[in-house]
Amino acid sequence: MSSREINKVPFNALEFSARFAAPLFLLLLIAVFALLEPRFLHPLNLFNILRQVSISGLIAIGMTFVILTAGIDLSVGSLMALAGLVSAYVAKGGLADRFAIGANLDAGNPAILALAAGLLVGMLGGALQGMAITRLKVPPFVVTLGGLTAFRGAALLFSGGGPISGFAADYTWWGQGRIGPVPVPVIIFLGCAILAHLVLRYFQYGQHVYATGGNSRAAALNGVPTRRVIFSVYVVVGFFCGLAGFLLSARLNSAEAVAGLGVELTVIAAVVIGGTSLFGGVGSIFGTVVGACLIGVLTNGLVLLNVSSFIQQIVIGVILVAAVAFDQFAAEKRQ
Repeated sequence: MSSREINKVPFNALEFSARFAAPLFLLLLIAVFALLEPRFLHPLNLFNILRQVSISGLIAIGMTFVILTAGIDLSVGSLMALAGLVSAYVAKGGLADRFAIGANLDAGNPAILALAAGLLVGMLGGALQGMAITRLKVPPFVVTLGGLTAFRGAALLFSGGGPISGFAADYTWWGQGRIGPVPVPVIIFLGCAILAHLVLRYFQYGQHVYATGGNSRAAALNGVPTRRVIFSVYVVVGFFCGLAGFLLSARLNSAEAVAGLGVELTVIAAVVIGGTSLFGGVGSIFGTVVGACLIGVLTNGLVLLNVSSFIQQIVIGVILVAAVAFDQFAAEKRQ
């Protein structure tokens, strides 16, 4: 047998599809929608897709950290709504002038202070859930399911059930502004994705996240502080919920307690479709970005084709189940 034959590595179709299924499917979707609807590839529509994706995509970045540790967070939509309301409250200087516009806005606070308040609320919410999971040993599904209703109730209580709207220009710029042709939320989303990728791939903390999700017991025996890592990933996703809540309220010029309903499905779908395993230890930020874009392209294309919103939900649900089924099949083959 020649050395050429010995060194030849056989092609593994399962491994190839597991690595590149999402990007290939995304390219296929773009090609199909471009053929069916010429308006799809218009630059304004493409930037609109990215802007739509940026809010849920930011939370998906945080969710990637959580799912890499074999956890889950169902409360992200509710926490985003609460953080957005707190940001709006700070920006307006209270609830007394919740609908004030024009000159009366001078009584409010700078947008950067509102952003800090939203981030703080998100991180505190994530820390509370992380404490319950690591200290009280309650499963993440149960803790975050409780957080889903608790944070939504807190948002309704905080706002009295009504919206807060009519912000100053320095606030709405974060959601509606552009740097050149690129919307500000898109720049923030891509910047956070790059930073998160670097953290997971090139920092010790990222290695600990993968190790904890891959085999927490073995990781602990090798000196990885698994309990602190699990606690921290819920703070990370809380941070992104706070940022997303602030950007969403700035984009809509309004913050409401009902914001983010069902966003947890979109976020989890983006992460899983992007190749992150629900069993932990496998996945990447690049895959999550692709998964988020895939859902954004799919939704936008179906809207342009006048497909019912009910059918859109069915399609996304089917794709999510298929992605999880493939993930489980691939996990079994890797063993």
